[in-house]
Amino acid sequence: MSPRKGIALVNLDEDGVDRAFRADVLQGLTEPQKAVPARWFYDDAGSRLFEEITQLPEYYLTRAETEILTGRSKAFAELIGPGRAVVEFGSGSSVKTPLLLSAIAPAAYVPLDISGDFLRASAADLAAKFPGLPVYPVEADFMRRVELPGEVAELPKLGFFPGSTIGNMVARTAVDLLRTMRETLGEGAKLLIGVDQIKDPEVLVAAYDDAAGVTAAFNFNLVRRINRELDGDIPLDALRHEARWNDDIARIEMHLVATRDIAFTVSGRHFAMRAGESIHTENSHKFDRRTGNMLLLAGGWTPIRCWTDSEGRFALVLADATLPRSAP
Repeated sequence: MSPRKGIALVNLDEDGVDRAFRADVLQGLTEPQKAVPARWFYDDAGSRLFEEITQLPEYYLTRAETEILTGRSKAFAELIGPGRAVVEFGSGSSVKTPLLLSAIAPAAYVPLDISGDFLRASAADLAAKFPGLPVYPVEADFMRRVELPGEVAELPKLGFFPGSTIGNMVARTAVDLLRTMRETLGEGAKLLIGVDQIKDPEVLVAAYDDAAGVTAAFNFNLVRRINRELDGDIPLDALRHEARWNDDIARIEMHLVATRDIAFTVSGRHFAMRAGESIHTENSHKFDRRTGNMLLLAGGWTPIRCWTDSEGRFALVLADATLPRSAP
């Protein structure tokens, strides 16, 4: 069946701008280390650029995750079972999501995404591939609890969070999101989540600073969005893209580094950067089995099975919603 138009839950101001976007950008630009949360990469242009990134030779994550989804379909079917509503946090990939849906015979598919046009296009594409599957796109910020469509209220849920997006967040925010997912999905839910693994820093840096410059364009698109939607005048020609490996906390960091002293305005407020200062735009934390499990447990999920690709680069973890308990 065709997808519904979608349920819009994004809070817009009188200028039609997402209030949370404006607040996050203005707050982030006032901090000693300027920063903008990575979730704001994903306007329509950013979403398209990210899909292009997933096809790059340096970006191993999608190929590794696809290998797991392709090779472990029988195990997914046995452990997840049929008849669940698959709730995907972020619009579905044209490659990964169909592999999961084909493996587990779901009762419904609910993609959640903050980018409305991209969400509806992705939902329509999935609906065309699975004509018998009800598809209910929901335009929402999934960092907050989402009210799911009434049509899936009584169905058991499977949350799907591929691509190691959880690694974009510092530990506190990641745990908050996992708890929010548990609230959104309810009791008896399961979660299938992608978790990128620690590996050679040269491999990691290349995945976020590709030779073709697509990741740099993705990074710069965030500034274009700020300038367009928040009446900014940040000079793109005074910034350069940089990917850094931070070994102390096992993460790749993406920055936009000022190549000269600059001054600019956003939403009527004035800011300045000295040459060498940066706007920190993304983290991508990497995990091993223990740290990944600890994160899930802190967020209210109990890991029950982990699969990796043939080179051990990437993991998919299946977890159950942890039952409340009063003792350690």
